[in-house]
Amino acid sequence: RQGYGIELIIHPVMRVVRDGDGELEEVLGPGTQAPSSLAESVIHVEVRRQADPDRLAVLHSGIEVVLEEVRVAVEDWGAMRGRTTALADDLRRQEPPCEPHELTEAEEFLAWLADGHFTFLGYREYELGAADRNGSARELSTVAGSGLGILRGASPNPAKQLQGRALQEALSEHPLVLTKANSRATVHRPAYLDYVGVKRFAPDGRVIGERRFLGLYTTTAYKSSPRDIPLLRDKVDDVMAKAGFPEDSHDAKDLIDILESLPRDLLVQIDADDLFEIAIGILGLGERQRVRLFVVPDRLDRFVSCTLCLPRDRFHTENRLHAGQILADAFGGDQVDWRLHLSESVIVRVDYVVHCPGGVRAGYDVTAIEARIARATRAWTDDLRAALIAEHGEQRALELYAVYGTAFPPGYRADCDAATAVGDIARIERLHREHSPTQIHIYRRRGDSEQTVRGKLLSVSQVSLSDVVPKFEHMGAGVVDERPYQVTPASADPVWVYDFGLRCYPEDLERAGDEFGPAFLGAWSGDLEDDRLNGLVLRAGLSGREVTIVRAVLRYLRQAAIAFSDAYMIQTLLDNPGIVRQAVSLFAARFDPEAHDTEAAQRLGDELREAIDTVQSLDADRILRSFLAVVGAMLRTNYYRRTPAGASPGYVSFKLDPTRLEFLARPRPRYEIFVYSPRVEGIHLRGGKVARGGLRWSDRREDFRTEVLGLMKAQMVKNALIVPVGSKGGFVVKRPPVRGGREAQVTEAIACYRTFLSGLLDLTDNYVAGQVVGPDRVVRYDDDDPYLVVAADKGTAAFSDIANEVAAGYGFWLGDAFASGGSHGYDHKRMGITARGAWESVKRHFRELGTDVERRNIEVVGIGDMSGDVFGNGML
Repeated sequence: RQGYGIELIIHPVMRVVRDGDGELEEVLGPGTQAPSSLAESVIHVEVRRQADPDRLAVLHSGIEVVLEEVRVAVEDWGAMRGRTTALADDLRRQEPPCEPHELTEAEEFLAWLADGHFTFLGYREYELGAADRNGSARELSTVAGSGLGILRGASPNPAKQLQGRALQEALSEHPLVLTKANSRATVHRPAYLDYVGVKRFAPDGRVIGERRFLGLYTTTAYKSSPRDIPLLRDKVDDVMAKAGFPEDSHDAKDLIDILESLPRDLLVQIDADDLFEIAIGILGLGERQRVRLFVVPDRLDRFVSCTLCLPRDRFHTENRLHAGQILADAFGGDQVDWRLHLSESVIVRVDYVVHCPGGVRAGYDVTAIEARIARATRAWTDDLRAALIAEHGEQRALELYAVYGTAFPPGYRADCDAATAVGDIARIERLHREHSPTQIHIYRRRGDSEQTVRGKLLSVSQVSLSDVVPKFEHMGAGVVDERPYQVTPASADPVWVYDFGLRCYPEDLERAGDEFGPAFLGAWSGDLEDDRLNGLVLRAGLSGREVTIVRAVLRYLRQAAIAFSDAYMIQTLLDNPGIVRQAVSLFAARFDPEAHDTEAAQRLGDELREAIDTVQSLDADRILRSFLAVVGAMLRTNYYRRTPAGASPGYVSFKLDPTRLEFLARPRPRYEIFVYSPRVEGIHLRGGKVARGGLRWSDRREDFRTEVLGLMKAQMVKNALIVPVGSKGGFVVKRPPVRGGREAQVTEAIACYRTFLSGLLDLTDNYVAGQVVGPDRVVRYDDDDPYLVVAADKGTAAFSDIANEVAAGYGFWLGDAFASGGSHGYDHKRMGITARGAWESVKRHFRELGTDVERRNIEVVGIGDMSGDVFGNGML
């Protein structure tokens, strides 16, 4: 009671010899007897160390009080027990105005108490005074010298005014008052004292006093059947008679079991009608898993007995405490005692006693309290099942519940309600159905600020925070918190759910609409390159696909040797989102086959130039005008083409008229096609409509256009005497594998080569039945252009068959003439059509003339151009 933890307790019983003054003379050994010896109990208790002398004094005083109460209770026990017999006889002589049977039961109940069923701790007598002037109150005062046991030496309490229910109970005809006192026992066990009051009646039947016993019902009393206890047996018989079940029926037996299981304290205090309501209510539950609450207030308005029935799977310590707190709040209680009853039923019963020192709060609603407890103790899985039924109907809901009922961890259940889980289940199901590794859900949580949204990432594998956070930040959303959960469906691999708190401007979110989530998934999967340009989704309201065309133009500008870094150009676009949005609209007006509008394109171009005129920075002005110039110089784009499955291709290509781009260095090709994807970038430059040249696998990622432009100039010279003019192309592998060696690198290069060729063929016309046919969903701003041939070059000597295979997939009219070499052409490397081969031919030629060119100096005249790879290297 004073909050000490007991570390050790030893309590032997020893026989000792003391002198006449009580001084110890001898401690006898085990089994030793002496005529004058006494048996004494020695109790040694060790508690946690306490050095505060004031607290030690309080502990010392408390122990003395308990020992004194034990002493007086033991000394007066016989006298108190004897009073029960005397009072029973006295009741019979007084002839109280109750039914004779009730009087008999009261007498037998007192005898039952004396027969080892009650631990007598205190006794005192009280007199009931006359009514006050209003007749609404009467005074109850103690009889001096009547106290026994723990009430023997206690100072008499001041006279108490009885009114209301307490006065009504005191004046009733019932001879006994059976309830609980409002204080706990300090002897025997720390329970609230049981109160047995025996009324004293005047000859005219008026109540004039009370003889009160305080104590505790013994263990034997709690184990006794209520059918064997006076007063209680009548209540049981009344309930059985009112129920009307056949004696040998299952219902009758179940009802008896319920009555036997109820706390004896409750059975003593309750009347038969309330007992019937509780017992029949519990019986009616059967195996139905629902919450029921039964409430019985104390007759003296000091406590409330509550019987709570809960489904077994809802019962645990947290719910028990929660329900107890709800009851205490509802009735104005400060302490709650409880007792648990478990059986084979699916229902668990908890019997509460709520102590209300200020009286039971009036106006309580049992139905409302029951509903509140039901909500508070309702299992999260119950809510999930109900939410699934509401969303999917019972059959599908039960199928999903079997898979996901126990899938969500405690942390998820604490943070998310069942409705949220239903949405996540749908996303997990879609994850499995579409064989997709990730899903994302952007939503607002109630109570969050306007600048906060949440991004829920669902993944079939664990995700590193360091991988996710930069992608959100590149999109302009700062990560403020993260909550990870592992969801484990039955008979399925786990799914990881990461719930991120994201901070961004409300107007940006409104502008982006539903584009944020798909754009993030694109960046996560690698379909959308991950850099700060993705911030245009929020800043300009672009889709991830629209950001791709913006990025493609920027990459072209970088290859065109514009004097600004990628980071600087990206920041310029982020600082001018409105202009970027207009530029994308201009692009759509020019090339969207479903919204192609020349007049709108002209108007948008004029508006863009006016908007750029307002830009203060000269650098920004140059970048934005260069961007606009590229869009204006475009002749074709594959942006709006679709795959056979209806999806957008994973790359973008556009055909340009370089003569319109003043910032390009000279010489300027007649046409060029730029191909962009997160895996590959490439360019194809042509000196005219009919041109021929090789495609190379370049390793100059930063300036491959400069490399290819130089090669095209050389090819123009080489092809000067034939019909096709020169062309050249090159591509770079942007994500070379770090493992797997040369074989893995070649495999990736072939995949990039295929993408590069597809980007070229997407924009090339074809001959079908002798007629030129333009590519599907491509708006053309140039003449028919069906001539496209390629050749091998550095790194692609063995790729000619691959090129012809790609062309065949397009049904391209040139067939295997699209790419020279391959299985149906000349393999330059194998046949020695290389610089080394040319030198070997030179050596043989002079050897046949009798000259060793490796030992003698010679002079030769060659007809060709030194920029050509074979001729030039051969001459060197």
